[in-house]
Amino acid sequence: MGVEFLLTSLVVVASPGTGVVITLAAALSHGRRAAVVAAFGCTLGILPHMLAAITGLAALLHASALAFEAVRWAGIAYLLWMAWASLRADGPLAIRTDAAPRRDREVILAAILANLLNPKLSIFFVAFLPQFVAKADPQPLLTMLALSGVFMAMTFAVFVAYGCFAAAARRHVLQRPAVLAWLRRGFAAAFVALGGRLALSER
Repeated sequence: MGVEFLLTSLVVVASPGTGVVITLAAALSHGRRAAVVAAFGCTLGILPHMLAAITGLAALLHASALAFEAVRWAGIAYLLWMAWASLRADGPLAIRTDAAPRRDREVILAAILANLLNPKLSIFFVAFLPQFVAKADPQPLLTMLALSGVFMAMTFAVFVAYGCFAAAARRHVLQRPAVLAWLRRGFAAAFVALGGRLALSER
């Protein structure tokens, strides 16, 4: 495991995506603890893709155009639903001072689903991890597990950092209704952009 792997993983993890938006929304709605729970859920959402890559299911998904397209469009539909939910004042991503905190289980399940319906993450694991496993490695499976573990740990740490930063600014944001309205629109636009990028992306 070298510096190249760590730097590449950091760039991938720190790039704004669905998990970052979910973590920021949780932080602004309910504070630092909610952000940590959301970050944990987003990190758990990586597990199915990691297991699929290791067992070869992701390679099968990549080879089957029909299966890939089915998962891709399911992901697009979910992102658009998240955009709509962001705009709703009583939606799951609503940023309100009087909103009751969601159960940890609900937040974690929503975060896992957000990553589960992202086929690009599976392709990323298939194309990315093998590059850092030497052909002469006597235990490539253990190496892939170790690299995946580092990637997940980095994901959790970066998302928590995003969440803590947002939680620190939470009081100032909640005191400004106009800012709240623009944040909801910003989250919705981010999900639409992510869905559009996924829809226009090529295999």
